[in-house]
Amino acid sequence: MGMPITVDVGGAAGSLIDSVFGYFEQIDRRFSTYRTDSEISAINRGDVPVKDWSGEMMEVLALAERTRSETGGFFDIHKADGSLDPSGIVKGWAIRNAAEIVRQAGVRDFFIEAGGDIQSLGKNASGQDWSVGIRNPFKTDEIIKVVYPRGRGVATSGTYARGQHIYNPHEPSDAITDIVSLTVVGSDVLEADRFATAAFAMGRDGILFIEQTPGLEGYVVDINGRATPTGGFGDLCEP
Repeated sequence: MGMPITVDVGGAAGSLIDSVFGYFEQIDRRFSTYRTDSEISAINRGDVPVKDWSGEMMEVLALAERTRSETGGFFDIHKADGSLDPSGIVKGWAIRNAAEIVRQAGVRDFFIEAGGDIQSLGKNASGQDWSVGIRNPFKTDEIIKVVYPRGRGVATSGTYARGQHIYNPHEPSDAITDIVSLTVVGSDVLEADRFATAAFAMGRDGILFIEQTPGLEGYVVDINGRATPTGGFGDLCEP
């Protein structure tokens, strides 16, 4: 998937770890826009008729369309050349599904992270709630906030690590420069991920969108290093 993945399932058998990583490999083979042999690449070349698209592909594209509608078009997987790039939603969707694999195995204490997006449940090896650190986008070895999600999902969108890879679909030629990092906490990692991407595309207005969307909390850092949380975000920082 072109990103580091961490899976901590406590004392569960190694076969469960293998199953989770095998699932992520399967998702990469289907959805990677960097692989010429992936399903999404074949679709973008016009090699696969809609009737032959996989169920997983149809599910993700339906989620993308729903998110586009719910965010006023600020989330859009259609690129300027007309091709599809569902990367902004696949990661959270895949982590959520991987977490379900772990739950189905009877594990109730786990932590799954891919590229900074996280789903956790229960306690860590020390018997404490899992905690998630938010990096300082201007000094990435520094943690500026610690969140205790307690079963919720956490996702961060930003330009400090990968550069300008998120754009405003309404103004695609204008780089997003007024904010550099936006973290969203949602009911699960899919909710956090899809809305973090859309809210970042909104620029400074994104944190207001998160504030006004039920079930979401957020924390944005702007280009001047100023942080703005939503009203209930502070409660998630209490150990």
